[in-house]
Amino acid sequence: MSSHYKSPLAGYENAEPLPTTLNADGKSFFNPPGPRSAAYDDFPAPIDSSNNGFDFHIYYHPNSPVEVKYAAELHERIRREFPEFRVYKLWDKAVGPHPVPMFEVNVFTPHQTGTFFSWLVVNRGPLSVLVHPNTDDAHKDHTELPTWMGQPYPLYSGMLKHEGR
Repeated sequence: MSSHYKSPLAGYENAEPLPTTLNADGKSFFNPPGPRSAAYDDFPAPIDSSNNGFDFHIYYHPNSPVEVKYAAELHERIRREFPEFRVYKLWDKAVGPHPVPMFEVNVFTPHQTGTFFSWLVVNRGPLSVLVHPNTDDAHKDHTELPTWMGQPYPLYSGMLKHEGR
């Protein structure tokens, strides 16, 4: 993992202190109105959206008839429900750094990313999903920046390109 992380408060060094007022529920803070975050419309750096912003790799065990059937049905459902996404073929063997068969779905906007993420949370069934951004460092994308739904799998990350290499 990277040993240096930029402060998430960079750019807010001179901002007014936030109020400590609680909302009526007594647990959540009141947040004063402010400008809409640019992240609603554009991926934050260093995500490169020139091809696609995020990949969703949907894994299944090839020796589990239940998972094989579910993966095929989910693949078809995604193609029908989200025709604007790029959906790759359903692989029947491990490919690239992925240790089991899978299929990949690409999304292109922050709105699509959030929509598909929440949809998969309730529709992925028994399958695991690797979600990662696309930056100029494929190794970091798959090892430091991913999010998993379900059981994570170890990746063969040695084959992935590092930034600047």
